[in-house]
Amino acid sequence: MKCSILITGGAGFLGSHLCDRLVAEGHDVLCLDNFFTGGKRNVSHLLGRPNFELIRHDLVQPIFLEVDQIYNLACPASPIHYQYNPVKTVKTSVMGAIHMLGLAKRVKARILQASTSEVYGDPAVHPQKEDYRGNVNTIGIRSCYDEGKRCAETLFFDYHRQNKVDIRVVRIFNTYGPRMHPNDGRVVSNFIVKALKNQDITVFGDGTQTRSFCYVDDLIEGMIRMMNGPDNFIGPVNLGNPGEFSILELAEKIIEITHSKSKLVHDPLPQDDPRQRQPDITLAGEKLGWKPETGLEEGLKKTIEYFDEIL
Repeated sequence: MKCSILITGGAGFLGSHLCDRLVAEGHDVLCLDNFFTGGKRNVSHLLGRPNFELIRHDLVQPIFLEVDQIYNLACPASPIHYQYNPVKTVKTSVMGAIHMLGLAKRVKARILQASTSEVYGDPAVHPQKEDYRGNVNTIGIRSCYDEGKRCAETLFFDYHRQNKVDIRVVRIFNTYGPRMHPNDGRVVSNFIVKALKNQDITVFGDGTQTRSFCYVDDLIEGMIRMMNGPDNFIGPVNLGNPGEFSILELAEKIIEITHSKSKLVHDPLPQDDPRQRQPDITLAGEKLGWKPETGLEEGLKKTIEYFDEIL
């Protein structure tokens, strides 16, 4: 069924891929972005489409629209960007959630919150299941993002209980792919850019800390399944790839694929950098019939191809 769909943060990395998918399916897509980290370049190929509209707007301010579904993705998601203006980061998560939930309440739209694995903090439980409440720091340098997202989850569930708003919550683990910002400081984009330029690649700590990397197409499929999934399943649900790799393994794999001359150098671990991060996606499999399909090497090759073009 054709829907009118609002995507906040729609010109960002994930948002633009979501726009592509929903426009291709024939939905009327409203892409809202303030272009702090997103870019018109990510959605420029959609601008001539009759079922796509781009709106420049900052979610800290309310907006009034008529839509059937809302994907709330707006928020800088890399440490370099969310620590640049931490107060604004919190306001985007919290005020953005309030304004979008208010909109969903008024027009009776279903709304999906793009939450994050960061709500688990530096986890003392491995892998992380949805019922794990986290090992978090409320006053650290990453807290503007982590606590903003935790508060947004609280607001979603309170609007659901108090106002019967039709919500969905997904917790997104590390995702990568084309259209990542080349200077966002995230490990995949950072390593690829350095490798393509044959520059030294900085590994924090000894590199044994682990991450799980999900290719963007798999993540978008999971989000759409959650939005259109069973009425009695609102989440939260983990979306990510359970394949676990050390940071050192990732660096070596990227050097191998790019045939780079880069050398590895080590720096101290940043504050609150999680030692392990791996999703338990049992719930997503049971409720949504979802699991990632793209292996790390295949996904890295597509991502490296993109960065090779733009650099």
